[in-house]
Amino acid sequence: MTVKFFYLQQSKLKHFVFSLLAIFSLTASYAQKKDSHLPSSFTASLMNIEATAKDIFRYNTSLHNGSKEARVYALEAMVPEGWNTTFRAQGSQVASLKVDSEKTEVISVEINASPAVKPGKYNIPVIAVSPQDTLRLELEAVVKGAYGVELTTPTGRLSDDITEGSSKVLQLSVMNSGTLPLDGLELSARAPAKWTATFEPAKVERLDPGKTVEIKATLNVPDKTIAGDYITTFTVKNSYANADATFRMTVKTSLLSGWLGILVILLALGIVYYLIRKYGRR
Repeated sequence: MTVKFFYLQQSKLKHFVFSLLAIFSLTASYAQKKDSHLPSSFTASLMNIEATAKDIFRYNTSLHNGSKEARVYALEAMVPEGWNTTFRAQGSQVASLKVDSEKTEVISVEINASPAVKPGKYNIPVIAVSPQDTLRLELEAVVKGAYGVELTTPTGRLSDDITEGSSKVLQLSVMNSGTLPLDGLELSARAPAKWTATFEPAKVERLDPGKTVEIKATLNVPDKTIAGDYITTFTVKNSYANADATFRMTVKTSLLSGWLGILVILLALGIVYYLIRKYGRR
């Protein structure tokens, strides 16, 4: 009787344990199933990006539709005046996007700042709107400045005269028109064939924003260059900025060449006159 009672109690204990395990399993399954139904959301892997005004602020975002039905979301970014926004999904530019039930779409948000923007931090709300809900994402663009350079002359004049077979020293002005310093600016020239150009200095190691440096460019024109107008393009550049200045040079013949030409003509006329005088009498 005691043994039978013992086995009976042991059987009830096992049944109770199995019941607890079953309840725990069902609870865990229900919780896992419940967690799989995530609410709709609009998120970004990086909320804050720092770049220059000339760079593209590119954010990788995820748009999740947690509802039981497919929804079409219209995309919009509230950027400052003069800025532009492009949305890309599945390799194409889009303005709206269909997201199936409980699915997630990856969207690239590309933002171009205005060229005249001032350095600073800008908050950019991005929204995805459907007839049923509106999802909002807050992005930040930190503009650290812009690179810019200008090349001209102190007077603004971009033309001059030069005599063939001689050299001319031209004054150039290089100005940092951006908001960031420029390092390693190099000067070069595209001149007519056999012309040469040298610079002093040939490289500007550093030029701070708003500052100007004067450059001496020496242009050498070879002998026997035909008189006329010739174009030389001067260039200043580094890895971040560049600028050109197109210079028109008018080549003139030297006085010595002119007098030699006149002498040749007079000599030819003299020879003709002599031949006529000598053989014309016969």
